Parts: sequence; structure tokens; C-alpha cells
Amino acid sequence: MSNLSDIPKQYNPSTTEEKWYSYWEENGYFHSEPDDRESFTVVIPPPNVTGVLHMGHMLNNTIQDVLVRRARMKGYNVCWVPGTDHASIATEAKVVQKLRKSGIKKSDLSRDQFMDHAWEWTDEHGGIILGQLRKLGASCDWKRTRFTLEEGLYESVIDCFIELYDRGYIYRGQRMVNWDPAAQTALSDEEVIHKEVQSKLYHVRYPIKGTDQYITIATTRPETILADTAVCVNPNDERYKALIGKTAIIPMVNREVEIIADEYVDPEYGTGCLKITPAHDTNDYEIGVKHGLDIIDMFNPDGTVAEVVQHYIGKDRFEARKLIIKDLKDQELLIKTEEMSNKVGYSERTDAVIEPRLSLQWFCKMDELSKPALDNVMNDEIRFHPAKFKNSYRNWMENIRDWCISRQLWWGHRIPAWFYGDGENDYVIARTEDEALEKARKKSGNNNLAADEIRQDEDVLDTWFSSWLWPMSVFDPEFIKNKSGNKELNYYYPTQDLVTAPEIMFFWVARMIMAGYEFTGKKPFSNVYYHGIVRDEKRRKMSKSLGNSPDPLKLIEKYGADGTRVGMLFSAPAGNDLLFDENLCEQGRNFSNKIWNAFRFLTMNMAEGETYTPTTEIDPENLADKWMLGRIESSLREMEDDFEKYRLNEALKKIYSLVWDDFCDWYIEVCKADSYGENIPKEKLERALGFFETLMKMLHPFMPFITEEIWHQIQSRSEKEALTVSSWPESFGESYERSITLFKTVQGHISAIRNIQAEMNLAPKAELTVLIKPKNSELEESLQTAEWIYRKLLPVGSITFDTDCEKPKASAAAVVDGTEIFIPLEGLIDLEKERERIQKEIDRTEGFLKSVQKKLANEKFVANAPDAVVEKERQKQADAESDIAKLRAQMEEFTG
Repeated sequence: MSNLSDIPKQYNPSTTEEKWYSYWEENGYFHSEPDDRESFTVVIPPPNVTGVLHMGHMLNNTIQDVLVRRARMKGYNVCWVPGTDHASIATEAKVVQKLRKSGIKKSDLSRDQFMDHAWEWTDEHGGIILGQLRKLGASCDWKRTRFTLEEGLYESVIDCFIELYDRGYIYRGQRMVNWDPAAQTALSDEEVIHKEVQSKLYHVRYPIKGTDQYITIATTRPETILADTAVCVNPNDERYKALIGKTAIIPMVNREVEIIADEYVDPEYGTGCLKITPAHDTNDYEIGVKHGLDIIDMFNPDGTVAEVVQHYIGKDRFEARKLIIKDLKDQELLIKTEEMSNKVGYSERTDAVIEPRLSLQWFCKMDELSKPALDNVMNDEIRFHPAKFKNSYRNWMENIRDWCISRQLWWGHRIPAWFYGDGENDYVIARTEDEALEKARKKSGNNNLAADEIRQDEDVLDTWFSSWLWPMSVFDPEFIKNKSGNKELNYYYPTQDLVTAPEIMFFWVARMIMAGYEFTGKKPFSNVYYHGIVRDEKRRKMSKSLGNSPDPLKLIEKYGADGTRVGMLFSAPAGNDLLFDENLCEQGRNFSNKIWNAFRFLTMNMAEGETYTPTTEIDPENLADKWMLGRIESSLREMEDDFEKYRLNEALKKIYSLVWDDFCDWYIEVCKADSYGENIPKEKLERALGFFETLMKMLHPFMPFITEEIWHQIQSRSEKEALTVSSWPESFGESYERSITLFKTVQGHISAIRNIQAEMNLAPKAELTVLIKPKNSELEESLQTAEWIYRKLLPVGSITFDTDCEKPKASAAAVVDGTEIFIPLEGLIDLEKERERIQKEIDRTEGFLKSVQKKLANEKFVANAPDAVVEKERQKQADAESDIAKLRAQMEEFTG
């Protein structure tokens, strides 16, 4: 046990956190190797390699750390694998931006030169976030840190592509894709964010060839008129039947196109007449294929207008829109403009407006891959927490489309396709150039094909194509190539819990499930815990761009890591967005101070030179001991249920209340010596310390630093006895429910008496005569055994428990669960104030009674609620009526 002089008066989070995190790392507590214990594996959702800690990371990793630390204490062989993601689009954009500041364009560099710059950037900025996670207390196995672009994991992604290609899942084809003009790459559907925006609907007249007639179309994208190759109407629309088969003239370019008919057209939308631009609209493309229409791609990869349309060449698409509107007005072809709201796709990474574009890309077929991934979530083989997310998961999986996996970037896993000619199928799939050359000679029949006559695909794979292998590849990068797992994969896989945000359910979670079943036949994890998005008081997502996000490291500096963790968890119900309030972090810091002060108080009661051995062996005659042990027991049981249901904030609230309310505010007070200035008796102090140790264990997953500090202050511990590797508290085998109920009754009485003292403005040490009239004789007998607690916590001169006692004249009164309490006040108080207090209590109880009566008067409630619920309300009514009657009697007696 530390000497009091060695224990700081104020808890200092910064020195404590640095000391214990170094201690944990030095002793290897977080490192795992396969052994004979049951594994508990978690893989971190890898943040961007050049990213820095933000509020979402802090919430996500706090939750993971709570789960991991508790599992470690439960005896599992815990392995929490950290790592980072190469983040193709985001990282390449940062490198391009850096080069631009130096006057260098990406197009000025060779691929190898650009990659050198990218690796230099990654080496300089990469991994910062992992260091920041240490500040939070994340107990990751840092020796296992992985990076999605490191050599082994790189090869596993290439193996995956080749294997899926060989199985017939991967193909190359010209399809309409989501094109990001800013990043100049294709995106998958999941990388497109659809936003509700205010737009304009332009009504434009197209002349009918050989007549003075016009047909009017309505469009939100007049700039694409330049690439129209048809006008389409519904064949059943009487307005346009006579025009089907005739020729329309496209404005500006004077292109002659046919007016075609297709039932896809909605006669009720706009004018009921569509312009068809097959190269720049997904639905138009389908109509174009069906009707054999020409396809005119009018945009360059950067979103500027191409030469092919001969107008507005080189202008940005939105600038071209303004120009064509002006020209259409000048030609009197723009007849009306309407305001409207519609959804527009934006790039998830660059926030650029997505351009539908016909492009030759690589795709992965999803229909077969998705089946086991859907079935095993819906049958709860993989459990979602909260389960409500199963609905959106099922909806997406049942409507899944093939995944566009190629990206027009250089930073990433280069597609292992090698071209030897200009034909659509003049390519081979191979790991190396030598293998590709051999395959190309065989496929082409040209044995003289030279190495410089083949070229590798310039594109890289979607970032998610690497991270969908994450739960497997971090343990065995060669598992796909070898067709079986190594020792580590077989031990650690499937993993246990995945903690993530629902916004990447489709990007990542669903795809990991697909890959897991496809390559191992097993699920990748057993549970998925979805936490919400961190929002500000205006319900806006916290982000640096909005300037509404605090710096997590500054929060940790101000409130301590433990206080910040508590603040995050207090506001984080599973699956719901959380409204972050910095005051909750302050509450967390105050909790740390409360814990520290309680520990110091116990230490102050130690006799110099005495040895103390903490224990949870209680005095069987001591109600407070039995109550405290019972409260710990019931809290352990309730927290176990909360953890099983992933209600971490509820579990935290229970241990918070147990420490602050029960232990600090009640148990310590009861333990105090009878005479002021004396120390707590040794046997009582040892029990208090024993309970406190148990509370530190229960609190450790949430607040690891202060609990480890106190754990070592209470007793000298060896490296093997550190709190972080100690055992989670086990059941004491006794619930002590009767003791809990009795102590709760005593608490209610003491609180009521303290309220009387406060309301009547009695001197704190003024001796009280206390008369308690229990509601029955059984309670009277029980309360008599607890008389010492009343005397310990109140300035009691005399106290009587008597079911037959009468209320003395001029006494303060309270009613607690049917038991009456009287405090004679003669000569001590203003009698008028007491009458006001009783009336206030009558008014409060009558208000409560009305709410209960209203509920019971509701026929639907009485008919539909469970019998036990209705009966409980009726009991509330009876108790309130009884309390009111007693209070009125007291009022009458007091004024008599």
C-alpha cells in the first residue's frame, strides 16, 4: 500500500496515462500468439493511412477497446489487430495536390516517379493516427500492425483477383459507370452519395423535320442536348402517337434523330417526352441499346466538353449549361423553366457531381457471391446490433448490382491484366510479366511475342477490394493462393466482433461477409456492432470542413483519456447517432476526480505502519456490507446482460452509479468511524478496499488508466498482477436481495429526513428525535436492526420504530412507500413553512395520482397492456391515494 504522502492530492491524467500505457506495452499485455485458450479476435476498421484522429475514430475505437479489455479480463486470448488503409482516391488526391504546389503535374511524371512521391508522402504522414489511438488507450496488438498496400497484403489482393477471375466472377466490359470527374476514375454505386438538391427543369422545343411543328422535352441537364441521339415517347400516349417514326432536329447541332416509342417513358413526368442521351444517362443507355441508337460521348474525363459536339469545347459541363441556356433562349427554343427538387449523385470522396459515363471497366459479378452473405445475416449466424439494420442490409443485397472494381488511379493494387493486342479479348491474367508473356504467347498463338509487346493494365483495384479480405489477410496473406489457412488464420478466424458505422455497411461489411464465405466457407465475424454518427447540437455530422468538430487530442488533454471515453460512451446508444456534448467529457473528468478522492479518503484512514489486506469477506450481521456486496452482484449480472446485447452505454451507467452513488455517497459514509477524527476500523477498511478493488475491475474496460493507477496504489503488484490482465469479477454466489431492499428503504428514510432538515432550515448538527411508523410489523423488526445506520448518518438524539406510534403535535412529516416519518419540531422551526411543505407534497402526489388515473381510464391501455403492467399501475394508484390520505391527516393534525 502506498503512503498517503506519495499519493497526489489531485489526479493527474497526463502523467498517469503515459506511465501506464508504456508499462502495458513494455510487458506485452496486448500481444497475442495462438495457444490453448479460446481466441477473441477483433480487426480494426483500418483508417486512411494519412488520416488523423477524428471524433468518429474516437467513438469507434473506444467501443472496441471496451469490448477487448473486458474479453481479456474474461480469460480469452485477445487479439486486436490494428492497421491502416491505403485509401486510393483520398491519398492520390493528396499527393497530386502536394505536387501541384511544387509546380508538378501528375501527367508530367511516369507511373514509377509518381509512386515514389506517393510512398514518400505515406512514409511522412502515415501511421500518425495509430500513435494517436495510443493516447486514447487503445489496447491493440501493435506488433501485428498491417497496411493494405504492404507486400504480403498486396499479393493477397492480386491472388483474390486471379482466383475470382478463374472462377468466372470477374469480367471486363463496357458499361455505364459512375464517373468522378475530379478524381477522374470510375466509382462503385456504394461510393456515390445521393443528395436532395434544388434544380431547374428546362422545357426545350425540338423542331419536327419538314413541318412547322415542335415537340417539347423537359430536362435538368440541357448541356447534354448536344449528345442526344433520339427523342422518346410512350406508345400509348395519345398526344404523341402521330409523331412516332418522324424525325426531330436536335437544337444547336441540328442533328436529325428519330422519335421512338418505349413504355419506359412516364407520360405524367415533365412533358411526357424524353430526350435520349445514351452516353450520359443510365436509363437512356438501356433504351439506346434496346433501340440500336448511336452513342455520343460529349465529355472529357475531367468533365469538360469534348470536340465531338463542336460547341463549348473545353468548357466545364456546368459552364456549358449556362451557355446553352442562353443560346436556346436566343433561338426561342427555351420556352419554360421550373424550380424542382431532385436527387443528384456526388462522389463520396471528392464531393464532385457524378457523371454517368460509358466506360470499359472491370466488374465483379455479385449475384452468387451475395447469397450466403444474405442468408447468414438473416438467420443470425452473423448478428447485427441493433438488429434493425438487417432490413436495409437485406434490401441492398436483394437488389445488388455487379461491382465496378477498377479505378483510373496509380496508387493502389495494380490490376494483373496484360494486353498483347487491340482486340477486346486480347489480354491475359497473370501475377508477373514472365507469366503474362507465356500466357499471351499461348493465347495469341504468336510464340515470337516479345516482352515489350505486352503492357499491364494501368488501372488499380477499388480500395474496398483489398479491405474486404482484411479479417483473413492480416493473419495469412497467402491463404487464397495456398487454398488453405495457416496456423494463425485457423486459430484467430472467424473473428468475434466488428465495430463500425452503418454508413459503410455496404462498402465493407457486406463485402467482407461475401469474401469470407467465398474463400473460407466461414463467416468473418460473429457480431457487428453499429454505432451512430457523431453530430453536433444542430444534428450536423461533425467534420473539419464544417468547423464543428473538436480536436479529440485536445479533449484528451483537457479531460483525460478516461474522462473523454466516458463522455463519448455516455452519449452513444447502439445504432443511434449521438449528439456530442463536451459537458459529458467534463462529467467523465469529474467522475475520475470522485474516484480519486474516494481512494485518498480510504488511504487517509490507514494507520501508519499497519498492513491492510483488501477483502470481500463480509460481516454477515452488517447490513451495509451485505447491501454493497448485493449491489455489486446485481450490477455484474445486469452489466453482463448489457454486454451481451452491446448496450455499452447502459453498462457504463450502471458501474458509474454503483461507484458514485452507492460506494462513494453511501457505503464509505456508513464505514466512517463513530467519533470524528478517528480512523475507520481496520476490518471495515479492508472490506471497503476489497469492494473498491472489485469496482476498479468492473470499471477498467471503460476507464483503464485511473483504475490501473489505483489498483497498484492499493497493493504492490507484480507484472503478472496488472489490472489489465486480471480476472473479471465472478459472482459471489449470494444476491442479498432482502438486504438490498432493506437498505434501499433506509436510504429513502434518511433522504426524506435530510430533506426535512434542508426545507426547515435546521442546523446540520441539531439533534433530532426521529419517530418512524413502519407500514407493517415485519418492516418494524427489520428497521430496528438498521438503527445504527440512521445514527451514523444523521444527528439522531433518539429514534423509535413503532407501527402504533402517533404523530406528535408540531412535527415535520414524510411518507416513504407507506411508512410515516415524524420529526418533532417544537421550538426549532417556522410552523407556517411546515404547512407549506406538506401542501406541496400533497400537490405533487395528487399530480402523480392524476397521471396514473388517466392511464387507467384509457380503455385501450387496460385492454392491450400485459396484466402485470396494469396491476402495477393500479398498485401505484392505491399507494398514492393512501399517501395523500396520510398527508392530509398530517396537515390537519399540524394545524389543529
